[in-house]
Amino acid sequence: MKAIPVTARVYIGCALVGAAGCALPALRPGAPVPWSAVALLGVLYAVCEVPARCRILGRLLGGTSPMGAGSFFPVLLASALLLPPSAAALTALPGALLARVDERPAGVRRIWRTSQLLITVWAAALVAETLGRDEALGKGPHAPDFPYALLPAAASALTFCLVLTALDGGIRIAAERIPPRTAWRGLLGRALAPHAVHGLAGLMMAVLWRSAYGPVAALFVLLPMYISCWVFAQYHRERAAHQATIRALVQAVDIKDRYTRGHSERVGRASVLIAHELGMAEERLEILRFAGILHDVGKLGVPTRVLRKDGPLTPEERRIIELHPEYGHEMVRGIGFLGEARAAILHHHERMDGSGYPYGLSGSQIPEFARVVAVADAFDAMTSTRSYSRARPVATAVAELERCAGTHFDPRMVRALVRALDRHGWQTDVTADEPGAPPPPPRTPAPRAPATPAAGPRADPRATGPRTPEPRTPAPRAPAAAVGKGPASGDTRAAEGGLPARVPATAAPAGVRAPRADAGPPTAAEARGPSARPRGVSAPKAHVPPGGRA
Repeated sequence: MKAIPVTARVYIGCALVGAAGCALPALRPGAPVPWSAVALLGVLYAVCEVPARCRILGRLLGGTSPMGAGSFFPVLLASALLLPPSAAALTALPGALLARVDERPAGVRRIWRTSQLLITVWAAALVAETLGRDEALGKGPHAPDFPYALLPAAASALTFCLVLTALDGGIRIAAERIPPRTAWRGLLGRALAPHAVHGLAGLMMAVLWRSAYGPVAALFVLLPMYISCWVFAQYHRERAAHQATIRALVQAVDIKDRYTRGHSERVGRASVLIAHELGMAEERLEILRFAGILHDVGKLGVPTRVLRKDGPLTPEERRIIELHPEYGHEMVRGIGFLGEARAAILHHHERMDGSGYPYGLSGSQIPEFARVVAVADAFDAMTSTRSYSRARPVATAVAELERCAGTHFDPRMVRALVRALDRHGWQTDVTADEPGAPPPPPRTPAPRAPATPAAGPRADPRATGPRTPEPRTPAPRAPAAAVGKGPASGDTRAAEGGLPARVPATAAPAGVRAPRADAGPPTAAEARGPSARPRGVSAPKAHVPPGGRA
């Protein structure tokens, strides 16, 4: 209880008192309670919750239990249509106590869940009783009164959904300190359709229970519900595996390039904001988010020294880093659920005027997802601190995107991002090694003191004898405007965020043929080119002046 806020403890205590008040009338001496039906429905709901706690049954079912707390709400809704309110509340007691709890403190959470279900079932049964459920359902030879029987069933299911949602929102306010205006956002919309289906199944159970065939016939309703719950659990298991795979890939990229930590998640978030403004279908939003998160996964194939270099890249290093979209596409080629995200990973550095890479596509030739991710990537690259540039204000980044719209970025995507930022704002996170750490200061070479005769000769650890030091002069550094500071930048890493660099992407180095816009995917040898080297192979050493850098 120590980890639970005081307000949450008070809230749970009030819910426990309310649940006791709902169930105690059934325990009074002489109360008209059909104990056989209460016991049968209570045991049935408890049995439905057992596989979620039993590891052996879970393994027999393929590692996924088809049930958990609330999976068999049809049993509770059937009890709300068959029993008095206080007796119906008791049917939820055994199953709620046996339900699996994955988070701690388990005891408190189980008490809360039990109290919540008892209150919810009591309220649903009270509404159904008020609307004349007994006359509508019929009994024995009397057939149920359809379609009037749908009224108490629908009202009971709606009350069940509303009370459960209201209690869930309250505990979020008390325990998680969520603002009241957002505590219930989305809860009712997600719960309404499933509870409507459970309400129909509960109505079928209640009708068969009251029929001449008796309670045994009502049990057959649970079989299709069991299968549907198992399929749903399998879907969630597969989706969780997908999420785990993506998290592992993103974490690997973040570990390798520590200055862009959190960049992938922010690009995914910005991509979804753009998609919402464009009115994309809901089923495409998740795939687009995956595309934004995984757009830089190909950096796993780029040498770490290139990713973490502070200053401008050499042409050789630029050729190496420009291979990362193709590396990424090869890595995710076999992941079927990514769909359109694979094209976005391959083409998110293409430009509208055809000067991008790897294939120099232009205009509508660039996939839609790639155009969205390109804008999101460039925006976050400008608004976050990198090893070669400082973060810039959101307004400055937006102005830069608008200036490059039509040549480098799709104007429609840029306008959608601007509208999304005006509506939702943007939370810029620090992308340093530790969360909340200040951005690293710009790295400047420390002044070197000239060697003096008194210092004596400097020993070279790789040589057997002394050598005379040469006079050192500081290497000229690129001005601030040339180090990742915008579309006119001379830093080739500006192209990582979708920003143009001073050297056009289509300007191929000597001996390397530039890809055509209409060309198909190159072979591995063509993609690498004679000067681009695979991971682990160093570039040819250039002459470096004493004290300077290549």
